[in-house]
Parts: sequence; structure tokens; C-alpha cells
Amino acid sequence: MCGIVGWADWDRDLRLEKETLVRMTQKLTPRGPDDEGYWVSPHVAFGHRRLVVIDPEGGRQPMLRRQGENTGVLAYNGELYNTEDLRRELSALGYSFLGHSDTEVLLTAYLAWGSACVERFNGIFAFAIWDEGQERLFLARDRLGVKPLFYYEDGKSFLFASEIKALLANPQIRPRVNAQGLAEIFLIGPARTPGEGIYRGMHELKPGHLLFFSRQGLTDQPYWVLPNHVHRDDPETTVRKVRELFLDTVRRQLVSDVPIGTLLSGGLDSTAITAVAAQVQAEEGKGALKTFSVDYVDNDKYFQANDFQPNPDAPWIERVVRHLGTEHHPSCFDTPELADALISAVQARDLPGMADIDSSLLLFCRDIKSQITVGLSGECADEVFGGYPWFQRAEAIQATTFPWSLHTDNRLEVLSPELLELLHPADYLEYRYSQALAEIPALEADSTKTLTPEEKAREQRLREISYLTLTRFMPTLLDRKDRMSMATGLEIRVPFCDHRLVEYVWDIPWSIKMLAGREKGLLRQALAGLLPDDVLWRKKSPYPKTHHPAYLKAVSLWLSRILADRSSPLLPLVNVPALQALIEISSTLPSGRPWFGQLMDTPQMFAYLIQVDSWLRTNRVEIV
Repeated sequence: MCGIVGWADWDRDLRLEKETLVRMTQKLTPRGPDDEGYWVSPHVAFGHRRLVVIDPEGGRQPMLRRQGENTGVLAYNGELYNTEDLRRELSALGYSFLGHSDTEVLLTAYLAWGSACVERFNGIFAFAIWDEGQERLFLARDRLGVKPLFYYEDGKSFLFASEIKALLANPQIRPRVNAQGLAEIFLIGPARTPGEGIYRGMHELKPGHLLFFSRQGLTDQPYWVLPNHVHRDDPETTVRKVRELFLDTVRRQLVSDVPIGTLLSGGLDSTAITAVAAQVQAEEGKGALKTFSVDYVDNDKYFQANDFQPNPDAPWIERVVRHLGTEHHPSCFDTPELADALISAVQARDLPGMADIDSSLLLFCRDIKSQITVGLSGECADEVFGGYPWFQRAEAIQATTFPWSLHTDNRLEVLSPELLELLHPADYLEYRYSQALAEIPALEADSTKTLTPEEKAREQRLREISYLTLTRFMPTLLDRKDRMSMATGLEIRVPFCDHRLVEYVWDIPWSIKMLAGREKGLLRQALAGLLPDDVLWRKKSPYPKTHHPAYLKAVSLWLSRILADRSSPLLPLVNVPALQALIEISSTLPSGRPWFGQLMDTPQMFAYLIQVDSWLRTNRVEIV
């Protein structure tokens, strides 16, 4: 995994801008602590920071290759999981290789097949290729958006980078945010509408999209969308195929030239990945698999079960570690660490994020990095297989907004009247929600012809919620996982985001996804025999968070200090009296009514606003 930077300008000699290019690239040093490289021509320049995972010498970047009279230059962040399949196919076509890196295979694939190469890739990636023969810059991002890629374009000049901070290091880009950017922060955040870069003129290349930049201008087009097929497999065949796809995916993602392990919560998803990884390690004679878990000081004392978090992870982790015989490394963090890391987390993410859910992951990844360089995580199984409570709860199914953000009143009551007047919250949320619904491929008639009108309506609604979750909620978690891990030089792979698995499961009727009448029933049946039955049927519990009242007290005091600081850029954007009143009564408020997702309750709202204040100050954001 790596960090990439690029610049194209038809009116400027970029050979004179090397210092700026270096400054931009070095902002990504945490993503790539092992090496750096540059390639500069009169009108196009690339910078690269590298985290070495495969082929230390043969995978150096930017990489240049010639084929006939054409030359391609590549800056790449990611991992291909079908590298050897592609290498064999390209070798049969007469291509040769100097090393064994996926970087060289990717660039050779472009030289062989052009931009259509992306359709052959199985992996997570964001890359740019300068095609000298066509005088064209080509960018692509993986289908589910696991790897980030931002860009800025003003006609003659085009800049891109793995992270926003690298773009802002170029003096050509000013940190200006308009009403739409503020709406994303305060109404949608910590999620983002696909393609939104928050800053004026800045965008994120959407998942599954290609971008071309040449003297003729910029074009952006999709190369992948969720399919629209009738699912014809019976339940038994469906279970078997899901199992086969899962096993193949995990095995592919265990390839590494550096130490590897898994993140383990004791839940269905992470335990399944760990079980396969432990078996592969044993087959290859590599000894016990290293596993990692996170918890918080006194969580056993203060944990209270609710609909979103039915039970703590610790006993289940111990159960799995004993069963699989892994070499386990637990991390445990206290309130001061979590609060202090809020600022580091917003700096890593470049934007306000999931508060202590981010900061704890950042601390966790630092611990993991001391032992391994590559980890596998169970992210995205709930999005793909329908595991969240909003797939079951009537209020979410019947809602006319994003189901993870039902309590919008909690957001609006703390915003200033001036900001509310500027943003028109109801209109903006309706616009973004309708925009998302309009993208959803319609159900094929054959897939619903045996259903009653009521069953058809429910199937359609759950399909809508699935699409919203995959395209609007899941990117928030992927963004979080990428930024917190890469800020520590740790590569995290997410097997449940394999596009083959996502494509297959997407069109499966809800009745099969809910086999045995349970959330993720299909996945549970597919994993039968891989893990103990009690773990297999354990009720979902999300990423753990602190329940210590000291955390609420810490963020309450911190936010109170910000509200009392007349120089704070946050003050014009929030309703100070309303926030002060909420802080006063916060310790008496019931938990279990999150304002975003399952994990962000009142303490996380306070921490989010702390992160907004830090983001505004640190980046000297101009509101225009």
C-alpha cells in the first residue's frame, strides 16, 4: 500500500515545480514509510510514497515501462489479488517481467489492454498512468472504493492525490468550503456523498470509475456498477457458492512478503476470516496466526447491553483464540488516550470523522503495526449481507431518509440559525436521498413474479436499503479503515469487499439472505463448520466503543472550552446556548439512540464537533 500524488499542467514547466511536488508527496509519508520516488516531465509529474508488502526491489515507483513506441508511467496505491492469473495471461501474450510485483503486472496490463484492463483486476486500488503516446492521464479506482483518490481541476491544471492533505500542500489550491461542503459536514457527515471532496473545486473519484485528462479536458465514466440479474440459484446452491467465493477471497488476500495477521472481535465476520487464515498458516508451516483485538479500560464495569450492542466482545474473543490456537495480542485504551487521539484522527482522515470510533482504531492500528504490516479485517459483511438493525427495524424500513441517520433533529438543534438558513437541511437531505434512490437498478420482473404485492414492495424496499448501505454508508467505514491504518503504515485488507462476492450476493432475494430467520442467515449457513456453532450464531455486535462515563465528561469539558473561546471558528456554525444546555443534561440522557450509525451517540456528537473545530483551525478553512 502506498500514497500517490500527481500533477498535469499544459501551460507550466513542472520540472521547475519539483519542490512543490516533493512537499505534496511527503504529506503522505505515513502511508508509505519505506520508500519514495518521483518522475517529472515538462507537463506531467508523479510522486510516490511506498509501504513495502511485495517485491521490495521490483515494485519501486513511479514505474516506467515501454512497449514498442509507447511509454507508460504508473503511480499506484493498492493490491491486486489475481496477480498471478494476470501474469500468466500476459506472459502467454509475449510480455515479460523484471520482478514479481503486482505493480509491474498492473502497468503491463494497461500496455496490453488499455483502460479496459481494470475490468480484469481483482483487488483494491487507486492509480494513475501517464500514457505518453496518447498524451493522456488515466486514473482508476477500485469497484467498491476501498482505496481513496482525490483530485482538483481548473481547466489547464489537474492535480490528484491519495489524501486531501497532499492536495492542500500545493499553493494553487486554497482551503475554501462553500454551503455544499458545509452541508456535507453538518448534515451528511461523517459520511460523504460519493464524489464529494468537501473543498471547493475538489472531488473524489467515485468507486468503480475511470478518469481521463488530456489537452481536450477531463472525462469521468463508470466501468462497474452493481449488476441487475435474476437470481436463479436455489438456497443450497447459493450457500455453496457464497462459501466458495469467501474461501477463495480470503486465501487470495493472504499473499504477502511481510508479516500478516487478522483483526479479531469474536464475531461472525472476523472469526470466519481468522479461521481460514489460521488454517492457511498451518498448511504453510508458518506457525500460529497473530490476531489482534481492542477494548477499553473498565468497559466490563460500565457496558450496558442495548439493541445495537447486545454483548461485549472480550469473552467471545477468548473463546475463538482458544479454539483456533492463535497468538493473540489485545489492546486496551483508557479515556485520556481516546480523547487525545481525536485530533490525530481528524488529521489522519483530513475531515471530521467518527470521533472516538476513529481515534480508537488509530491507536489500535499503531499497536498492530508493532507486530505485523498486513492485517485482514471483517469490515463490510454487514453491508453486503444485510446485517445492520436498519434492515429489520420498522422505523428504518419505513423512513424516507438514510436509515442510519434517522434522528436528524438531534443534528439540527445544535446548528446556528444562520447555518440552517444557509443549508436548507430538509431540501438538501431530500435531494441527496432522492439522488441515491434514482441510481438503483430496478428489480427484474422475473425475480418478483411469484411474490404478492406486499412481498414485492418489501423486497424492493430492502433492495433500496441495501443499495444505500453499500454506496452511502459502507464508504464511511472504508474511509475510516484506510486512513487510520495507513496513518500508521499498516495495510488492512477487507475480504468481504471482493467484487465477485458483492456482485453475487447483491441480487439474492431477501428470503435467502435471511435463511433460518436470522440477520446474515445466508452467510452463517455458508460458514457452517468453519467456526464453533455458538460463534456462528452469535448476535451481531459492532466495533466496540468505550462506555466509560469519564469519556463523556472529557469531551463535554473540551467542547465547553471551545464554546467559551471567542476565537473558535466553530461558534458561528453552532447554536451555542442549545449546546451548552445539552452538555448540562448529557449525563442523564439515555444511550442507544445514535445520531449516526450504531456507534455515534451523544458523546460522539460532542467529539465530532471538537473535530470540526480542529479541522477548521488546522486547515485555516475559508467559508465562502
